[in-house]
Amino acid sequence: MAIYALESGWEPEIHPDAFVHPEATLIGRVILGPFSSVWPGTVIRADDNTIRIGARTSVQDGAVLHCTTDHPTTVGANCTIGHNAHLEGCTLEDLALAGSGSVILHGAVISSGALVGANAVVAGGKVVPANAMALGVPAKIREDANSEEINLMFADNYVERLTRYKTSMRRID
Repeated sequence: MAIYALESGWEPEIHPDAFVHPEATLIGRVILGPFSSVWPGTVIRADDNTIRIGARTSVQDGAVLHCTTDHPTTVGANCTIGHNAHLEGCTLEDLALAGSGSVILHGAVISSGALVGANAVVAGGKVVPANAMALGVPAKIREDANSEEINLMFADNYVERLTRYKTSMRRID
């Protein structure tokens, strides 16, 4: 794995129970909680602010997380960030899900139990309410269309996967 410090005090803090795939890149002030997982091709670059990822959260293959000087990126516990998602200067509360290929921009808040659909774009400053879905480009909100229980199933799946990879993955070339 490529883990880089940036200036004094700007280095990733990885909980010992977290999993970072060897082909992921973490730069700067990145904080990973217990049983969080970061998968191949992911880039988490905290060069202007902090990126905090809570317990039991998966950041899946090819995702890009960044921040801005004015906006940290904060991802709560039991969240799922889908393949090729892009998060920049936003907040995902506990049990939120960002679908594959989604884009969530500066100051946006994805509330607990909410889901951002695949390839949806959540504009800066937009709030997706609890248990809602945000679908399309630009994202339109469907209230009470999702639940924390559904999102927790995805989080549980990746905690199980993390354990499997930590104990049995080996490079063979």
